[in-house]
Amino acid sequence: MRAIEYAFAEALLSLRRSGRSAAMSMATIAIAFLTLGGFLLVAANLQSLVERWASSAELSVYLRDDVDEASRQKLVDELAAHTAVAGVEYVSKDLALERFRRDFPELADVAESADNPFPPSIEVRLHTDASSGSAADAMATALTEREGVVDVRYDRQWLARLMAIIASIRLAGLTAAAVLVLGAAFTVAAVVRLSLQTRREEVDIMQLVGAPFAFIRGPSIAEGTILGGIGALVSLAMLWALFAATRDQLTTAMAEWGSVGALRFLGLGEATLLVVSGLIVGGFAGLIASRAAR
Repeated sequence: MRAIEYAFAEALLSLRRSGRSAAMSMATIAIAFLTLGGFLLVAANLQSLVERWASSAELSVYLRDDVDEASRQKLVDELAAHTAVAGVEYVSKDLALERFRRDFPELADVAESADNPFPPSIEVRLHTDASSGSAADAMATALTEREGVVDVRYDRQWLARLMAIIASIRLAGLTAAAVLVLGAAFTVAAVVRLSLQTRREEVDIMQLVGAPFAFIRGPSIAEGTILGGIGALVSLAMLWALFAATRDQLTTAMAEWGSVGALRFLGLGEATLLVVSGLIVGGFAGLIASRAAR
């Protein structure tokens, strides 16, 4: 305990002496972790958006205009009995046209002047549990080859592609943030090494009298940990300020994609992970720099 108290007391004293160098190091850490936090925030909200879309995923089966009623009813009954299906609704040509006029009143004149272009269809609501996903996939594939079926629109197919894109964005963001964090670690190490040089004589004397390495290297590790922790906290505050300033505008812009719900900030676990990562990166940089105290 004495070693820890001594290490942090010396680290705080060293940071006061460093002044501008310490501030620059904290700023570098803050920028690096702001980038990391930003990608985590974007990925979390995109993930939530896709999951919300997936929970309301539907399968639309478009039929030929000349399909007979018996064949159509047989298909409706088969779909209603499928384990992955939560509900089925038949949409006739007239009902499809009526929905179009209601949803797009500005195009009502176009719909009136032309023959009904909409095919009859069967709208299928799917169960949202994960176990129904593979069964729904197989059902959608089989329906494309069914007689009387013109086309099948399956929401989960493009949602799967979107999930793959989000995963790529997350990987690219983490890679970029890792590079920035590595650069920030080098900056912290340089500042800690500079502080170590200012107390070179003190360190030499401690080594001559046989002081434990915890007292010799401890201040450098503590200094790096403080720099990393403060930098990560600053990045979290900056990220919150940016999020609060742009949340309403982003929600309005994303509303064009459908119901997106309320955008959320990083959760407690994610925010804690960000700060702890800053502490670890700073402490590790301080440990590397402290090796000069041999």
